Amino acid sequence: MIASLRGTVVHLGLDAVVLEVSGVGYAVAVTPDVARAAHLGEELLLYTHLIVREDALSLVGFPSREELSVFVALLAVSGVGPKSALGVLADLSIEQIAQAVADEADAPFRKVSGIGPKTAKLIVVQLAGKLAPPAPTSTSGRAHAAPDLAAQVAQALVGLGWTERVAAETAEDVVASADPQERTVAALLRRALAELGPARTEVSRG
Repeated sequence: MIASLRGTVVHLGLDAVVLEVSGVGYAVAVTPDVARAAHLGEELLLYTHLIVREDALSLVGFPSREELSVFVALLAVSGVGPKSALGVLADLSIEQIAQAVADEADAPFRKVSGIGPKTAKLIVVQLAGKLAPPAPTSTSGRAHAAPDLAAQVAQALVGLGWTERVAAETAEDVVASADPQERTVAALLRRALAELGPARTEVSRG
Protein backbone atom coordinates (compact mmCIF):
# COMPACT_ATOMS: atom_id res chain seq x y z
CA MET A 1 0.00 0.00 0.00
CA ILE A 2 1.43 3.39 -1.04
CA ALA A 3 0.24 5.68 1.76
CA SER A 4 2.07 8.84 0.71
CA LEU A 5 4.52 10.23 -1.83
CA ARG A 6 6.98 13.07 -1.48
CA GLY A 7 8.78 13.95 -4.68
CA THR A 8 9.50 16.45 -7.42
CA VAL A 9 6.70 17.48 -9.76
CA VAL A 10 7.85 16.55 -13.27
CA HIS A 11 4.53 16.78 -15.10
CA LEU A 12 1.26 18.64 -14.57
CA GLY A 13 -2.16 17.95 -16.03
CA LEU A 14 -5.58 19.41 -15.36
CA ASP A 15 -6.36 16.74 -12.79
CA ALA A 16 -3.13 14.77 -12.37
CA VAL A 17 0.52 15.19 -11.48
CA VAL A 18 3.59 13.03 -11.94
CA LEU A 19 5.91 12.90 -8.94
CA GLU A 20 9.45 11.63 -9.34
CA VAL A 21 10.50 9.75 -6.23
CA SER A 22 13.98 8.19 -6.19
CA GLY A 23 14.05 8.10 -9.98
CA VAL A 24 10.57 6.63 -10.37
CA GLY A 25 7.69 8.68 -11.75
CA TYR A 26 4.30 8.15 -10.13
CA ALA A 27 1.16 9.39 -11.90
CA VAL A 28 -1.32 10.59 -9.28
CA ALA A 29 -4.89 11.74 -9.88
CA VAL A 30 -5.67 14.92 -7.93
CA THR A 31 -8.34 17.60 -7.77
CA PRO A 32 -7.98 20.57 -10.15
CA ASP A 33 -7.18 22.82 -7.17
CA VAL A 34 -4.19 20.67 -6.23
CA ALA A 35 -2.96 20.57 -9.84
CA ARG A 36 -3.19 24.36 -10.13
CA ALA A 37 -1.28 24.86 -6.87
CA ALA A 38 1.57 22.51 -7.88
CA HIS A 39 4.66 23.79 -9.70
CA LEU A 40 7.05 21.96 -12.01
CA GLY A 41 10.39 21.25 -10.39
CA GLU A 42 9.11 21.79 -6.86
CA GLU A 43 8.63 19.21 -4.12
CA LEU A 44 5.11 18.04 -3.32
CA LEU A 45 3.76 15.78 -0.59
CA LEU A 46 0.57 13.86 -1.30
CA TYR A 47 -1.28 11.39 0.91
CA THR A 48 -2.38 8.66 -1.45
CA HIS A 49 -4.85 5.85 -1.92
CA LEU A 50 -4.13 2.97 -4.28
CA ILE A 51 -7.05 1.91 -6.48
CA VAL A 52 -6.72 -1.74 -7.46
CA ARG A 53 -8.61 -3.03 -10.48
CA GLU A 54 -8.27 -6.13 -12.59
CA ASP A 55 -6.71 -4.23 -15.47
CA ALA A 56 -4.96 -1.35 -13.74
CA LEU A 57 -3.47 0.17 -10.61
CA SER A 58 -3.97 3.89 -10.03
CA LEU A 59 -3.10 6.42 -7.35
CA VAL A 60 -5.23 9.25 -6.02
CA GLY A 61 -3.55 11.91 -3.90
CA PHE A 62 -4.49 14.69 -1.49
CA PRO A 63 -2.54 17.41 0.35
CA SER A 64 -3.97 16.40 3.75
CA ARG A 65 -4.81 13.23 5.61
CA GLU A 66 -8.27 14.64 6.33
CA GLU A 67 -9.14 14.89 2.63
CA LEU A 68 -7.82 11.38 2.05
CA SER A 69 -9.98 10.10 4.92
CA VAL A 70 -13.09 11.70 3.41
CA PHE A 71 -12.22 10.23 -0.01
CA VAL A 72 -11.96 6.74 1.48
CA ALA A 73 -15.26 7.24 3.31
CA LEU A 74 -16.93 8.29 0.04
CA LEU A 75 -15.63 5.16 -1.69
CA ALA A 76 -17.50 3.07 0.87
CA VAL A 77 -20.82 4.60 -0.22
CA SER A 78 -22.86 2.45 -2.61
CA GLY A 79 -22.60 3.76 -6.16
CA VAL A 80 -19.61 6.05 -5.54
CA GLY A 81 -16.42 5.16 -7.43
CA PRO A 82 -12.99 6.84 -7.41
CA LYS A 83 -13.92 9.35 -10.13
CA SER A 84 -17.12 10.42 -8.40
CA ALA A 85 -15.45 10.61 -4.98
CA LEU A 86 -12.69 12.78 -6.42
CA GLY A 87 -15.35 14.93 -8.09
CA VAL A 88 -17.03 15.54 -4.73
CA LEU A 89 -13.74 16.70 -3.22
CA ALA A 90 -13.05 18.84 -6.28
CA ASP A 91 -16.34 20.71 -5.86
CA LEU A 92 -16.73 20.72 -2.07
CA SER A 93 -14.32 21.27 0.80
CA ILE A 94 -14.21 18.70 3.60
CA GLU A 95 -15.95 21.26 5.82
CA GLN A 96 -18.77 21.67 3.28
CA ILE A 97 -19.12 17.90 2.98
CA ALA A 98 -19.29 17.48 6.76
CA GLN A 99 -21.82 20.32 7.04
CA ALA A 100 -24.04 18.85 4.31
CA VAL A 101 -24.00 15.44 6.00
CA ALA A 102 -24.70 17.00 9.41
CA ASP A 103 -27.63 18.96 7.92
CA GLU A 104 -28.88 15.87 6.04
CA ALA A 105 -28.74 17.98 2.89
CA ASP A 106 -28.11 16.08 -0.33
CA ALA A 107 -28.44 19.11 -2.65
CA PRO A 108 -24.69 19.96 -2.59
CA PHE A 109 -23.84 16.42 -3.74
CA ARG A 110 -26.45 16.44 -6.53
CA LYS A 111 -24.58 19.36 -8.10
CA VAL A 112 -21.44 17.24 -8.52
CA SER A 113 -21.01 15.79 -12.00
CA GLY A 114 -21.75 12.06 -12.00
CA ILE A 115 -23.70 12.09 -8.72
CA GLY A 116 -27.42 11.44 -9.16
CA PRO A 117 -30.22 12.09 -6.64
CA LYS A 118 -30.19 8.52 -5.29
CA THR A 119 -26.43 8.46 -4.80
CA ALA A 120 -26.48 11.93 -3.23
CA LYS A 121 -29.00 10.71 -0.67
CA LEU A 122 -26.92 7.61 0.03
CA ILE A 123 -23.85 9.79 0.67
CA VAL A 124 -25.74 11.72 3.34
CA VAL A 125 -27.17 8.58 4.93
CA GLN A 126 -24.07 6.39 4.82
CA LEU A 127 -21.61 9.08 5.94
CA ALA A 128 -23.71 10.11 8.93
CA GLY A 129 -21.58 9.85 12.06
CA LYS A 130 -18.44 8.94 10.08
CA LEU A 131 -17.03 12.44 9.50
CA ALA A 132 -15.55 14.97 11.89
CA PRO A 133 -18.27 17.48 12.84
CA PRO A 134 -18.08 20.75 10.90
CA ALA A 135 -16.22 23.50 12.72
CA PRO A 136 -18.24 26.64 13.45
CA THR A 137 -17.29 29.53 11.18
CA SER A 138 -17.27 33.11 12.37
CA THR A 139 -18.51 36.06 10.35
CA SER A 140 -14.97 37.42 10.19
CA GLY A 141 -13.72 34.08 8.89
CA ARG A 142 -16.18 34.20 6.02
CA ALA A 143 -15.25 37.79 5.28
CA HIS A 144 -11.61 36.81 4.88
CA ALA A 145 -12.42 33.74 2.78
CA ALA A 146 -14.40 35.55 0.09
CA PRO A 147 -11.60 37.91 -1.04
CA ASP A 148 -9.16 34.99 -1.10
CA LEU A 149 -11.49 32.99 -3.34
CA ALA A 150 -12.10 35.96 -5.62
CA ALA A 151 -8.36 36.54 -5.98
CA GLN A 152 -7.73 32.91 -6.89
CA VAL A 153 -10.54 32.85 -9.44
CA ALA A 154 -9.35 36.16 -10.94
CA GLN A 155 -5.79 34.84 -11.21
CA ALA A 156 -7.03 31.75 -13.03
CA LEU A 157 -9.05 33.89 -15.46
CA VAL A 158 -6.05 36.11 -16.22
CA GLY A 159 -4.05 32.97 -16.99
CA LEU A 160 -6.78 31.93 -19.43
CA GLY A 161 -6.60 35.19 -21.36
CA TRP A 162 -8.86 37.81 -19.78
CA THR A 163 -7.71 41.24 -18.65
CA GLU A 164 -7.12 41.82 -14.95
CA ARG A 165 -10.07 44.23 -14.75
CA VAL A 166 -12.57 41.84 -16.31
CA ALA A 167 -11.17 38.89 -14.33
CA ALA A 168 -11.42 40.75 -11.02
CA GLU A 169 -14.95 42.04 -11.65
CA THR A 170 -16.24 38.66 -12.79
CA ALA A 171 -14.58 36.84 -9.87
CA GLU A 172 -16.15 39.21 -7.36
CA ASP A 173 -19.57 38.79 -8.98
CA VAL A 174 -19.56 34.98 -8.95
CA VAL A 175 -18.24 34.80 -5.37
CA ALA A 176 -20.91 37.23 -4.15
CA SER A 177 -23.74 35.30 -5.84
CA ALA A 178 -22.53 31.76 -5.09
CA ASP A 179 -24.28 29.44 -2.67
CA PRO A 180 -22.16 28.26 0.31
CA GLN A 181 -21.67 24.81 -1.24
CA GLU A 182 -20.32 26.42 -4.42
CA ARG A 183 -17.54 28.36 -2.69
CA THR A 184 -14.62 26.42 -4.10
CA VAL A 185 -12.20 27.70 -6.71
CA ALA A 186 -13.17 24.96 -9.18
CA ALA A 187 -16.92 25.60 -8.90
CA LEU A 188 -16.54 29.39 -9.03
CA LEU A 189 -14.20 29.22 -12.01
CA ARG A 190 -16.73 27.14 -13.93
CA ARG A 191 -19.41 29.76 -13.21
CA ALA A 192 -17.10 32.57 -14.31
CA LEU A 193 -16.23 30.78 -17.55
CA ALA A 194 -19.91 30.16 -18.26
CA GLU A 195 -20.61 33.88 -17.87
CA LEU A 196 -17.64 35.09 -19.90
CA GLY A 197 -17.62 32.67 -22.80
CA PRO A 198 -14.46 31.92 -24.86
CA ALA A 199 -11.32 33.73 -23.71
CA ARG A 200 -10.38 34.63 -27.26
CA THR A 201 -13.37 36.97 -27.42
CA GLU A 202 -12.02 39.07 -24.58
CA VAL A 203 -8.48 38.98 -25.90
CA SER A 204 -9.58 40.17 -29.32
CA ARG A 205 -11.11 43.25 -27.74
CA GLY A 206 -7.67 44.29 -26.59
